[in-house]
Amino acid sequence: MNRRDFLKSGSMFAAAGMSAYATAALNGKKELKVAVVGCGGRGTGGMWKPANAQDFYKFGALGNMMQAAAILREQGIDITVKPVAFADYFLNKAEFAAEKFGVDKKFAFGGANGYKKIMAMPEVDVVILTTPLNFRPIHTMAAVKAGKHVFAEKGVAVDAPGVRLMIEASRLAADKALTVVCGTQRRHQRGYLQVKKALDDGIISPILGGEVYWNSRVPWVRERTPEMSNKDYLCNNWLNFTELSGDHICEQHVHNIDVANWYIGRFPKTALAFGARTRRVSGNQYDFFSADLDYGDGVHIHSMCRQVSGCKDDVREFFRSGNAIISTSHRAQVVRSASDNKKIALPGDYPDVNPYVQEHVDLLKSILGAGPYYNEGEACALSTACGIMIRLSAYTGQIVTMNDIIKTESSPFYKYACTPTPEDFEKDGDVPMPEYGENQWPLPGVAWEDPKKKKA
Repeated sequence: MNRRDFLKSGSMFAAAGMSAYATAALNGKKELKVAVVGCGGRGTGGMWKPANAQDFYKFGALGNMMQAAAILREQGIDITVKPVAFADYFLNKAEFAAEKFGVDKKFAFGGANGYKKIMAMPEVDVVILTTPLNFRPIHTMAAVKAGKHVFAEKGVAVDAPGVRLMIEASRLAADKALTVVCGTQRRHQRGYLQVKKALDDGIISPILGGEVYWNSRVPWVRERTPEMSNKDYLCNNWLNFTELSGDHICEQHVHNIDVANWYIGRFPKTALAFGARTRRVSGNQYDFFSADLDYGDGVHIHSMCRQVSGCKDDVREFFRSGNAIISTSHRAQVVRSASDNKKIALPGDYPDVNPYVQEHVDLLKSILGAGPYYNEGEACALSTACGIMIRLSAYTGQIVTMNDIIKTESSPFYKYACTPTPEDFEKDGDVPMPEYGENQWPLPGVAWEDPKKKKA
């Protein structure tokens, strides 16, 4: 199945209705049982307790889903979300989440294999996957095989084999009429949706080029303690290791790249990038990347991301079309005429809701058959692939193509897997540290040599 056929099949599911299960959900009160794999800040709010019941809505993706259910109840859809199980590599985090959300601790699972116990629970309807990126493909596939609907936080892979597994899981979910919503919340945000509709309706002519940015700082560093195994340290400090996060271009900047792909309507053919490391104090990642993404037909996007404190923060997207200048960010979305700089009114009556909550509104409505069917797995996988292309290009100094990631089996990038792999974490014993360990990083090319000395 090619991508166009895949997207068509998704539309067919939306038109035909999800399943007998979803239809039944609309005929009476429905309680969706939810489990979380990854009990850090994004999943459950981490190791913090709410001050009162209302504050549960502030606690990660699970809280967002609970708030989404409350919005649907206000709209007359009788739906509740009930947390029933938690898993995390660190058992204490899973147990803390269980206590916080009123779940028996016997349904809190630790270790790299803990997710398997959740997938084996027939009562679980939906799983929230908020572990480090390297685990996302195998967790998503396990959930889909078990018949669970999925919320998978972005990005969704760290290497080409992971991208392909995520695409495979997404297509299997489509075959099984299972919903997959990813954490690319801009696709659910009112202003971004209005810009996309204006592009689709021809109000804005096709995009000719642009720039996308995520320039900020290192979110956190967690130091190693003497009692930590390599597994413990890598999972605890995952944000700073390429093998678990894909580098910050996949973990963070993927949002902006995804907007470019979504607006342009296709994915780049090639990436040519450079980057370096001068300021970081942990892990093996770069401080910054700069890349040219070639979408074909003369359309180029400049991608820039940086994590260095004390520099200007800048998180936004900027595009040029034949008749408009488009400026978007999580705060505002503005389109102006290219000829007279006047604002262009944007169409579309979309809910003006926190996009972190709206993506869960859309997920729940998709599950219930009360709205369009959502399966964002393949799109998010391919946007993540763009980040991987940029990273590999910067690390090696070579041009990397989308075909290198998806199709060309003879390419060294096609088979290259970050190690230790997710499967390595599931085995008994410890894992080796990555090839580039603490405060080591890839260096492309070779050092300059005086040609006169070389000749002599």
